[in-house]
Amino acid sequence: MLGQYAHELSISTQGRAFYEITKEVNKHVSLCGYKTGLITLHIQHTSASLLIQENADPSVRIDFESIFSRLAPDADPVYEHNYEGDDDMAAHIRTALTNVNLSIPISEGSMVLGTWQGIYLWEHRTHGHNRRIHLHILGQ
Repeated sequence: MLGQYAHELSISTQGRAFYEITKEVNKHVSLCGYKTGLITLHIQHTSASLLIQENADPSVRIDFESIFSRLAPDADPVYEHNYEGDDDMAAHIRTALTNVNLSIPISEGSMVLGTWQGIYLWEHRTHGHNRRIHLHILGQ
């Protein structure tokens, strides 16, 4: 019989960085008890995003930050929107270029992630925030 499970995660960030949340998400996959299904994650913010990315070599995350600092630099003079500081519009652009939703299959009671894949909240603002991620699981 198909069932549903929902929960809201609250993640405190310390500023622009990647925050791995794989273990926290996996706790809820275990709690719901479904052997097969689909988990959907949705971050309720416009200046942070969700990614599935390599979790073995931290230089991958450093390179991401280097590239995105070129694509969406803080305090670019072309930005009109800067109500919350020099990083405001850059954070919105970074979010638009990445994901606010992730869907991950569940098989044999576990998320189907590759060997080196982890789930990350990517904070795009330079100062800390409390971020909300809605987690929804359909399964049996």
